[in-house]
Amino acid sequence: MSAAAVEHPCDDEPEPMLVTANRLTERLPGHRVEIIGGVITVAPRPDGPHARALTKLMRPFITAGLDDGETEVLQAVGLWLPGGPEDYAIPDLAIVDADLDAHLVENNCYDPACFRLVLEVTSGNYQADLRNKVVAYAEAKIPVYVIVDRRHGRVHVLTEPLASGYDRHEVYAPGQQAPLPASIGAEVSLDVAELVRAGRPKG
Repeated sequence: MSAAAVEHPCDDEPEPMLVTANRLTERLPGHRVEIIGGVITVAPRPDGPHARALTKLMRPFITAGLDDGETEVLQAVGLWLPGGPEDYAIPDLAIVDADLDAHLVENNCYDPACFRLVLEVTSGNYQADLRNKVVAYAEAKIPVYVIVDRRHGRVHVLTEPLASGYDRHEVYAPGQQAPLPASIGAEVSLDVAELVRAGRPKG
């Protein structure tokens, strides 16, 4: 028996999906690589309006005191998902319990029980945010999922997670305020017009 055969007895088996995802992350700096529903997805590098919308989004949460005390407001923190053995997501923004660091699961991802809210600002792959992630975040029992849909100029607020989606799905248009449940730790409403405007290129 050769040494190579002893050291690599499973050469014909595909590498674990997590290994593939991490290799893609190294090869595509700035892109967001996730595994959702057993499928590796790669989101493009965020553009300026995407980043601008995130900055606008952080302000009402921080003003409401959600970045001090019992909670923190974080960007791009890994969320371990129960939908598959290696599933994880990296939401654009999250409100998490302050003891998040004690709940590391694997691959720099944290237990979903620590997440009070996750938020996505859509990019070119907006259908993933509006479909696949709805199921994934509901399965993980994330209490509140917010989507800033830049393509259609709307804000979606999903609450009351079930096994295959959310029981409540409210859609708000410019000119409206999108109220969020007090369960996140404070009273917060999002100005839809401001977020839609921030998410569009300046011209």
